[in-house]
Amino acid sequence: MKEFFLAHQVSLNVFLGILLLIAITNSLSLRRLRDQTPLPEIPLVSILLPMRNEARNIVSVVHSLLNQDYPHFEILVLDDHSTDGSREKLKALAASYPHLRLLRGKPLPGGWIGKHWACHQLAQQAQGELFLFTDADTLHQPSALRVAVAELLTRKLDLLTAFVKEEISSWREGIIVTSAFWCLFSFFSIPLAQSPRVPFFALAHGQFLLLRRSAYEKIGGHRAIASEPVDDIAIARRAKRARLRLGIVDAGAYVSCRMYLNFREAMEEFTKNLFAVFDYRLLPYFLVWVWMGFLVGEPIVILVTRITSFSLFPSDRLALWAVGEMLLLWFLGMARLRFPWYFAILYPLNLSVFSYVAFRSLIFTITGRSTWKGRILPRPRLRWI
Repeated sequence: MKEFFLAHQVSLNVFLGILLLIAITNSLSLRRLRDQTPLPEIPLVSILLPMRNEARNIVSVVHSLLNQDYPHFEILVLDDHSTDGSREKLKALAASYPHLRLLRGKPLPGGWIGKHWACHQLAQQAQGELFLFTDADTLHQPSALRVAVAELLTRKLDLLTAFVKEEISSWREGIIVTSAFWCLFSFFSIPLAQSPRVPFFALAHGQFLLLRRSAYEKIGGHRAIASEPVDDIAIARRAKRARLRLGIVDAGAYVSCRMYLNFREAMEEFTKNLFAVFDYRLLPYFLVWVWMGFLVGEPIVILVTRITSFSLFPSDRLALWAVGEMLLLWFLGMARLRFPWYFAILYPLNLSVFSYVAFRSLIFTITGRSTWKGRILPRPRLRWI
């Protein structure tokens, strides 16, 4: 039994070492978006913005888009049946700026998620050679579009997505937001996600998704993912399967987002998304979160129960090493993703709460209680593996 326990501790440390290697590789390989040489061409860009009950953000967001220094773009905002006055706030702006068009959404058909239906309608009305999908809580610096287009054209990409600066004003919402992005940064290899040779491994971020119209049409657009809650990753997966070129950058200097105002908003959003990220595969999902419990809890329990003995047995030293690896992982992730450093120290609380949200996501999906913007989401087809 002692040998088994020791081997188990070793496996935890080896696994954390692999995560550390992934995080270091991601940190070194994630390109920062920067101003480049003059654009080789200036294609028309359609900025596509779905809007549903976004009155608190929409004017400032649209102003940030109107102020772009890129010389050739249009902005299409689709009002998806807002009831909070969002549409009325934009009417005056639309009357003053001819390249801003305010569209009214059609009724939601069966089998569609609301945001996807809104994006589909926007794409049908867009005239640009390039599409930029962004969110109604995401702010853009004046040069954001220009440097992003330059990046896509210079690297001859079909799709460019970005990590943006996630604004956090309280530790309560930060518990969930930092945990989500830490998991992405530590478990998902950015080099593999960008490699066309690994089509099954994909990553994208819906707050900033720039792609060629031809690429969007080739993957079937939002019609092809009408009922998949995590639209950005679903688009990236289809792009990789179609052998399109995908690039991932750090656009934190140009784009920022305040995703949630409080803990409940964050919990509801990730309740919708987490199980979907695993493509509704029950066994892998369950095993990952049980293993996460061991990673977080076991080393701490060992140290707490034996710290008063003033003697470090082999398993104690391994537990101490595991805690050190986890702290290093968190400090690295928080620094690279521009989050406050103190969330690294809070990692046991962060991941405990996030694990609760993960199992909440599983239960809500299975029971058909997942929602988005007040709408019940379609029940997905579950898989065992």
